[in-house]
Amino acid sequence: MCNYFRTRFFLIVLLSFIGISQCVWADYPIASHRYLADPGALVYNGRVYLYCSNDDDNPTGEKSSYQMNSIVCISSSDLKNWTDHGVVFQVPRDAAWAPKSWAPSPATRDGKIFLYFGNGGNGIGVAKSDNPLGPFKDPIGKALVSSETPGVMPARNMWLFDPMTFIDDDGQAYMYFGGNGDNNVRVIKLNKDMISVDGPAIPLTAQDFFEASWMHKENGIYYFSYSSNPRAQMRIDYMKSISPISGFTYGGVISKQPPLNDNNNHQAIFKFNGVWYEAYHNRIVAKQANIPPTYKRNICLDSFSHNPDGTINVMENTADGVKQQASLNPFDRTEAETFNAQSGIKTEVCKAGGMNVCQIDNGDFIKVRGVDFGKGAASFQASVAATSGGSIEIRLDGKDGQLMGTLPVANTGGDQSWKTLTCKIKSVKGIHDLFFVFKGKKENAFNFDWWKFSAK
Repeated sequence: MCNYFRTRFFLIVLLSFIGISQCVWADYPIASHRYLADPGALVYNGRVYLYCSNDDDNPTGEKSSYQMNSIVCISSSDLKNWTDHGVVFQVPRDAAWAPKSWAPSPATRDGKIFLYFGNGGNGIGVAKSDNPLGPFKDPIGKALVSSETPGVMPARNMWLFDPMTFIDDDGQAYMYFGGNGDNNVRVIKLNKDMISVDGPAIPLTAQDFFEASWMHKENGIYYFSYSSNPRAQMRIDYMKSISPISGFTYGGVISKQPPLNDNNNHQAIFKFNGVWYEAYHNRIVAKQANIPPTYKRNICLDSFSHNPDGTINVMENTADGVKQQASLNPFDRTEAETFNAQSGIKTEVCKAGGMNVCQIDNGDFIKVRGVDFGKGAASFQASVAATSGGSIEIRLDGKDGQLMGTLPVANTGGDQSWKTLTCKIKSVKGIHDLFFVFKGKKENAFNFDWWKFSAK
């Protein structure tokens, strides 16, 4: 690992010399209240689940480095409002042999969810669950792939990480991994149990290969995508073939180095409602917060398309380019940690289950995108907990938008002592962006678990 970190340091310095140009605008951040990176995507029962390296684990200051040892999951059914499910896997708690968990990749078979992760750059593990939100546990008690796995070596300065597991149409599963050299790409077959390998790793070669292996298939063509090295501007490039394990030729660029990133790049490619998307990370949240951005990344999302000739149109990084897939129904219970944007808040594990919004101070807010009130709503209900208290202003289409009502929040007996409160609102119809603007005289005024509206 010492060689890995020395190489990373060298690359950060190198970037300042090669002069990767950036636009002044940036793609919008997903889950802007926390630092997440290296997404892996799973489409499951009508939702997109993104499993991410948890940059909240990374220290700042003189000891700043990549120390991620947990995986956070966020999910969405509309691609605009994302739910923070918190940590779903952590080492060594859930895999005693591994001190780190980086760059997860999920797969599903026979009702089970499998989560593959890198132990830093020193091997690949697997965890298993009956639920996409975990708990995920280590089923084999050791690395699934290590430097001792036949076919992995010989390799020069191999980074043994960034696994991606792809299940082909015939049911055969393949895991792609590796890093730090054109000849350091590996693919290995997995058995049907998804927790053991079938034969040796197979070497592949990719032009300017650096890290972030990913595989997707469209119209019979296999697309192996990856992050190129700094000299190739850390783009997401791709190769294509009619076989998942051989015959690949260089295809071009899927996406350029993300705006406001200037460092490592990592993609997760998935198809949802007939459209192809790339989730990735940049560093806009840390830069806007004026903190050192190297080890504090955030998740972003954009769409791209394939051409009839098998090439891919270069993805455009947008500030707000992804279309909302469906309006949010306010008459269903919605978790408070489901939102499109926020200011000031954090999330934590809730004793009532799931997560809750916390660290609410005066003037903080949450934005929920595209809420369909239909023919009208008459009242608002929320689960809150407080030691001091404050209020929730319910506003439309802006944090200073039309005030629909105010929910007073008094002391409930503790910050995990939950009470359901109700207030009347002015009649509201149609589709709006919904803002919850928080008021309080003290810091950490109250916590917020869930909300819903009642129809007329």
